[in-house]
Amino acid sequence: MRRRFQKIAKKWPGEKYFGEYRFLPLFFVAGAALEFCMINWHVGEVNFYRTYKKKRVEELVNERLSRESSESN
Repeated sequence: MRRRFQKIAKKWPGEKYFGEYRFLPLFFVAGAALEFCMINWHVGEVNFYRTYKKKRVEELVNERLSRESSESN
């Protein structure tokens, strides 16, 4: 497995000019694909961003309620 990876890494273009940074576009595309999946992949009616927004709203409401209760005391 390691030799296969080394073989592929040696064949990847740009070693002379970019060194280890030649893989950066690959990781950029992988990150964009992950972000696309997080936005568009729904499990039932839920996706990552709906869950995140719901959790964030709950945190803000709890923070505001605790702040208001501490001010009233």
